[in-house]
Amino acid sequence: MADTNETQSFKANAYSAQGTARESIALPGELFDGTVNMPVMHQAVKAFLANQRQGNASTKIRKYVTGGNQKPWKQKGTGRARAGSARAPHWVGGGTVFGPTPRSYRQDLPKQMKALGRKSALNARARENAIVVIDQFTYDAPKTSQLAALVSRLGFDEKKVLILTAGMKENVFLSGRNLPNVHVMPYSDVSTYHILWADVVLIEAEALGEKLDAVEESAEVKAAAKKTAAKAEAKPAVAKKTAAKKPAKVEAKAKTKPKAEKKPAAKKSAAKKAPKKGGKK
Repeated sequence: MADTNETQSFKANAYSAQGTARESIALPGELFDGTVNMPVMHQAVKAFLANQRQGNASTKIRKYVTGGNQKPWKQKGTGRARAGSARAPHWVGGGTVFGPTPRSYRQDLPKQMKALGRKSALNARARENAIVVIDQFTYDAPKTSQLAALVSRLGFDEKKVLILTAGMKENVFLSGRNLPNVHVMPYSDVSTYHILWADVVLIEAEALGEKLDAVEESAEVKAAAKKTAAKAEAKPAVAKKTAAKKPAKVEAKAKTKPKAEKKPAAKKSAAKKAPKKGGKK
């Protein structure tokens, strides 16, 4: 993708949190103006990946390897090459020359460069029509099936999905934590790497400064919501039944099983055959 600075305007498809389609909305021009700066995005991704490294690789030079204090053999007269330590680098079990030692791989970028990298990544996704706006995430409790149903209704089952919420929303985060291709995070914390990692970016309207009124859910969405609610109600009822059945089964087994009579221990016969003594003739 070539670097472009032409001013453009983008529109994005909008949906409710349940997956009902709404009218498409115009993305804010200050952020989505068509700017795509490839070198800055490359540097931002490189810095992000470098900052994930722990830098724990460590090797020992010859002075840190245990042993090697004694000269293996005398200097002259053996016919062998002279050696002063068994921990020399060319010996098996010796030290390492120029090996890695613990260090920091951290790379810092200016704030303006980070902002330009994020802006470029968002514009790159907007050019691909991979930006989707969600009116509002209102989850009373964590529900993985609810978020998975939204991703499925939008047709993103086989894609990597990044969900950006307006502020920290723990219930939404916990709902998506167990979905392998879904990553949930606040809009303010997103990086260039995360945007480029995703095939599709779902952004909450409030994060973009938009406020969308609630819309009536479609019949399909309502039917699906009723099914999930019915399943959720059925689960505790089934659990109670199984819990009630277990003690009843145990009692029934206790009644049916007669007490095993103890078998009398076999009395050792007093008259054991005495070992034959072979007399010498």
